[in-house]
Amino acid sequence: MSAPVPGDAVRGDAVRQSLASFRREREADWKAFETLLARVEKRAPRALSEEELLSLPLLYRSALSSLSVARATSLDSALIAYLESLSLRGYFYLYGARRGLRQRVGDFFLHDWPGAIRDLWRETLVSVALMFVGIGAGAWLVASDKGWFDAIIPSGLAAGRGPDASAELLRTMLYDGDNGFLSGFAAYLFTHNVQVAILAFALGFAFAAPTVLLMLFNGCMLGALFQVYWAKGLGMELGGWLAIHGTTELFAIALAGAAGMRIGTRIAFPGELTRMTAAAHAGRVAATAMVGVSVMLLFAGLLEGIGRQTITSDATRYAIGGGMLALWIGYFYLFQMVRNGDR
Repeated sequence: MSAPVPGDAVRGDAVRQSLASFRREREADWKAFETLLARVEKRAPRALSEEELLSLPLLYRSALSSLSVARATSLDSALIAYLESLSLRGYFYLYGARRGLRQRVGDFFLHDWPGAIRDLWRETLVSVALMFVGIGAGAWLVASDKGWFDAIIPSGLAAGRGPDASAELLRTMLYDGDNGFLSGFAAYLFTHNVQVAILAFALGFAFAAPTVLLMLFNGCMLGALFQVYWAKGLGMELGGWLAIHGTTELFAIALAGAAGMRIGTRIAFPGELTRMTAAAHAGRVAATAMVGVSVMLLFAGLLEGIGRQTITSDATRYAIGGGMLALWIGYFYLFQMVRNGDR
């Protein structure tokens, strides 16, 4: 074993003395800055006095200066890491964008949510088209063979309100607000549609195939139901009953399907990105859209719960449903165009 070189020991002592002197001169400022940051991060700027608030930028610059010296002189790596962390905290507090809850909510409804929906316009068109294809398929299947009705809509839920039901029995579902079946069926439709919306988004990761099937199946249920009522001369009446909440609810499902398709297609066709990176990029837009979809489903539930029991006029039902659809389209696609034009 070789003996220690005297010169190395002298240099080591000099480095330790330099580090100790550096700490003595500046550590008080670091600790003061760290203490003030901890107070304002946990509470608010009003937790500090005016003098303390004015000292924050001075202490921040002192921490940056210390970090610069520590890096230039290759001081202790642990000290450098500590100063880097402290400086980063100071930067985010002093110069980072800080938005309150009210501003975040406002930005979401004014910019983030409508922007995400507009970004999904291609997938939304495909989702709506799939639902219409499903409606047509469901109506055609039941018209060609009424046995398809039980295959599409569970017999326990239909409770005899199928192709063999009388027109009078079917009519009671549409206009009798106290009808027990009406309440159960309406609740089922809402619950079912919420589940479809969630699954359409969640299963989009499987290359969007389950999402496509869900959009088709949801349309098939509507088509089968419409065919039964249409055959009894009550198709327009059923449309009004569904329109009050259906325009909002079905639009929300279409948007959920669009969000799922965006993720699935990006995973299937990532382009120059890796699949995970492409999914992450698509997920930001899709997740924003889904937060808004939950808001739409809440509105649909309120409209269904109130309108079903209090509104029996077909014209009023269609007016409410059409008005809500126009409101959503204007909010998502027209409002921002007007805002941009004003600028």
